[in-house]
Amino acid sequence: MNEPTLHDVIIIGGGQSGLATAYHLQRSSLDVIQLDEQPSPGGAWQHGWQSLKLFSPAEASSLPGWLMPRSHTIYPTRQEVIAYLTNYEKRYGFAVHRPVQVQSVKREGTTFNLQTSRGNYRCRALVCATGSWSHPVIPAYTGINDYKGKQLHSANYTSPDEFTGKRVLVIGGGNSGAQIIAEVSKVANTTWVTLEEPSFLPDEVDGRYLFRAATQRFHAGDTKPGGSLADIVMVESVKEARNRDALRAVRPFSAFNQDGVIWPDGSQESVDAIIWCTGFRPALQFLNGLDLLTPDGRVEVEGTRSVKQPGLWLVGYGSWTGFASATLIGVNRSARQTAQEIIGYLQAGS
Repeated sequence: MNEPTLHDVIIIGGGQSGLATAYHLQRSSLDVIQLDEQPSPGGAWQHGWQSLKLFSPAEASSLPGWLMPRSHTIYPTRQEVIAYLTNYEKRYGFAVHRPVQVQSVKREGTTFNLQTSRGNYRCRALVCATGSWSHPVIPAYTGINDYKGKQLHSANYTSPDEFTGKRVLVIGGGNSGAQIIAEVSKVANTTWVTLEEPSFLPDEVDGRYLFRAATQRFHAGDTKPGGSLADIVMVESVKEARNRDALRAVRPFSAFNQDGVIWPDGSQESVDAIIWCTGFRPALQFLNGLDLLTPDGRVEVEGTRSVKQPGLWLVGYGSWTGFASATLIGVNRSARQTAQEIIGYLQAGS
């Protein structure tokens, strides 16, 4: 049986991080392919809720080489981002194989062998750009398995319609939690549960100013509190919810029972549904065989390069793989540096 073609580079992931990395690698003569588990372009944006928007204008939310077209609104919609990523992929003619789910990765000499849902692939350099959408986190709570109501993570939330007239807890104090409580509170009796009091940005500040300010502090080595990429941007829906007094948050409950939750004072509250806006872990389970993953699911890196595994890079997973690398505008820096390192690595004959 013939061995699979040996590619110079395989990028796992067809979303924004994979596309940005492919763009910078395309300028070389390397044989580069992408493996995307999604059946169509658009990355994780295909799974966002219906009303999801960026909180920066199109010109401040673009991948390298081609600006996102202006939106019909101030901030591009989820559908417009999907269209942009789809057309970006077509514009540059990237070799994207889909749907291909990578199941495991093994090191064999100087090459990587990838076992996938569509057979084996081989490469000399490997880039993981899978993001985190497919690995949502739900905290461990006493009695959570006893609760009989509906539970879903923001990864699977689409619209408020199914919650009309119900008693709903929205758990999580980031932008997802704020935007989801803003629209669910219009149709349901909601309670917003956060670890600490939510941090809201001034109304006039959007993602552009937030990114610039955070970048300046990053380069200055300033880690003091201030406007950060984790602060809540006051998009129109969140402003409207504030005006309705729907953004009052309470601290976490202690446990679940069959009908709802138990608060720290011992009181009980019946709840029809829980929406978890509690974040994600890196979707890197396929690397288990390389013995690289830390307890929190990360890989030890210098920049984006794996410290323990030569030939492996990770792009777009957040601050641990490069400042703001999980954003459309921020991933360019990490992707460019990664491409340069890969080219040097392969030219050196590794």
